[in-house]
Amino acid sequence: MAVESMRRVKTLGLLGTGVIGGGWAARALHFGIDVIAADVNPRMEEWIRGAVANAEGALARLTSAPLPPKGTLSFTTDAADMARRVDFIQENIPEQLELKQKMLADVSRHAPADVLIASSTSGLMPSDLQRDMRFPERLLVAHPFNPVYLLPLVELVGGKATAPEALTAAAAFFRYIGMHPLQVRREVPGHLTDRLQEALWREILHMVNDGVASTGELDESIIYGPGLRWAAMGTNLIYHLAGGETGMRHMLRQFGPCLKWPWTRLEAPELTEELIDRMVEGTQAQAAGRSIRELERLRDDYLVAIQQVLKQFDIGAGSTLRALEERLYADSATHLQAAAAADQPLQTLQTDVRAEWVDRSGRLSESRCLQVFADASDALFQVNGAAGGEREFIAMHSQLAHHARAGALEPIAVSTQVLGVDDNRISLFHWLKRRTDGQLIATAQQLYRYADASSGAPAPLEESARKALQALRTAHARLPVPEQAQSPVALGGS
Repeated sequence: MAVESMRRVKTLGLLGTGVIGGGWAARALHFGIDVIAADVNPRMEEWIRGAVANAEGALARLTSAPLPPKGTLSFTTDAADMARRVDFIQENIPEQLELKQKMLADVSRHAPADVLIASSTSGLMPSDLQRDMRFPERLLVAHPFNPVYLLPLVELVGGKATAPEALTAAAAFFRYIGMHPLQVRREVPGHLTDRLQEALWREILHMVNDGVASTGELDESIIYGPGLRWAAMGTNLIYHLAGGETGMRHMLRQFGPCLKWPWTRLEAPELTEELIDRMVEGTQAQAAGRSIRELERLRDDYLVAIQQVLKQFDIGAGSTLRALEERLYADSATHLQAAAAADQPLQTLQTDVRAEWVDRSGRLSESRCLQVFADASDALFQVNGAAGGEREFIAMHSQLAHHARAGALEPIAVSTQVLGVDDNRISLFHWLKRRTDGQLIATAQQLYRYADASSGAPAPLEESARKALQALRTAHARLPVPEQAQSPVALGGS
């Protein structure tokens, strides 16, 4: 078998760009993977770079966990050259079976045998796609959902020749870039999610065609009701709850007869010009003059907010985001420990100034500046095992000083020095600088106390966390005390 183990993915190859390819590029680049995009149309280079730029704002807000350096994006019209230089290939060309078969066969003759090849197809069968490929056992379907850079679901489907190891290795890569791989038990046209979406879509077309409702009214019927439930619980679990104490059994007995009622029609109506006009007019009215890019940013904003909320409850897409953040914090521990050993302040945070962080005078606002420093402190606590659970560090005192302006979208970084540690307190000093030129933007000195998360009562640090933080303090004790540091906040001793 050719695919015994997948190489570590440092470079992702995209066969075809478009909306889905742009989404793959944005997600991979954000989590430190280089991308080589291949498309026969050279004008798609400008398009995909624009798509990546449009996604950056939302991705920057998705998590405050420490991220690796962003990957680099390059473009080529030579798919064979791309295939020779990458560690994983994601195909995103139009849904035409013969075209996909030809392109996949072509790149398979140039890609090394241990490079997996995945198709983003929304409904074609992997057995058909791998027909003419070299080493067909490394081909699988990896079907994402738009926007790929924010929605974590990716359906993995193997064909008749697909090696089980290929599916396992692909799932590991997708988890690494913050996705939720769902392996489909056997190949079926449309996979899982699109079959469900298609049933709803056909019913929408019928109701618009019959004049029962407009596109806006039908969207409202989802937005204000089941859509909110679906964000964290699927139809089956929701219906289980509908059955009361006895769950799904009672629900099916009570509502099962409804399945015989003429509520839905799975056959789609004929797509007449009149029906197409109604769909177009309805959705244009809903857009209310907003461009596609504007609507994409609106969608991205609420998707980030929903996932951040769900993360607090460790459910649905929030669980995927939490697992990604735990991995990012774990990965950053090595970097922080190396920096401490070198007797240097720790680089605890890298991010960009978001547009909403800037006040009317054009500078990073005081409240957002404090939030950046709090995120930097949290990164230090996470890495050293002193965050999360029933106890946490609570800010007791902060002293903030502004030194220069930071405008919207400027890249910034925070470095941190430990000034003092005792059994349940820690004193930190932060520098916030612009990454492009090293300009000092702001400084802050903070005193934190370890406490019970629910009551706020002081609590002793766990032994492992206390030792880790004291080791940092010992290393940082050899550094000069920052000029801006205020003695009342600093702790004495080691």
